[in-house]
Amino acid sequence: MSSRRNFDIAFVGLKPGIHEFEYEIDDKFFVDYQEQDFRNCIAQVKLTLDKKVGFMLLKFEVGGKLEVTCDRCGNNLPLQLWDDFNIVVKMVENPEEMNEQEEDPDVYYISRGESHLRVSDWIYEFINLSIPMQRMCTEEEMGGPHCNKEVLAMLKKLDAQNNEPKNPLWKGLEKFKDLGDN
Repeated sequence: MSSRRNFDIAFVGLKPGIHEFEYEIDDKFFVDYQEQDFRNCIAQVKLTLDKKVGFMLLKFEVGGKLEVTCDRCGNNLPLQLWDDFNIVVKMVENPEEMNEQEEDPDVYYISRGESHLRVSDWIYEFINLSIPMQRMCTEEEMGGPHCNKEVLAMLKKLDAQNNEPKNPLWKGLEKFKDLGDN
């Protein structure tokens, strides 16, 4: 748990203005969180904290790479990470109540008495948000070194079978398929 202290920023001692922090993230970072659907994560997170009076602007820049399982063929697929996220942290008297009422996910409230800002949960969230929902090779990469060619061949065979008309009663009706668009 001591490694989590690396993700605490003592903002009280910081002068107003811009401050930069850099974090190297690997698979060990995710041990305290639930099991991940990726592996071999090597990410760099650059945090720019702009301290103002009564609030802070945080910009997280996520870069790096990791491996996921391809949705199409099931093989390991390397992905590049690149995204940035912004958070506004406001200091108020009643942060719990304000956080419950706040509808903007990019605004977070802390108590005026706080001295540290823990950024590990945001880093976890932003790395996960940097991963695309659909995890497949692009059309140009299909059949490349990361693809399971046997699975792709089977999918192609199944697709060809599904496109054949099954019932001879429907044969010839394809010509009327596009008439409804006029």
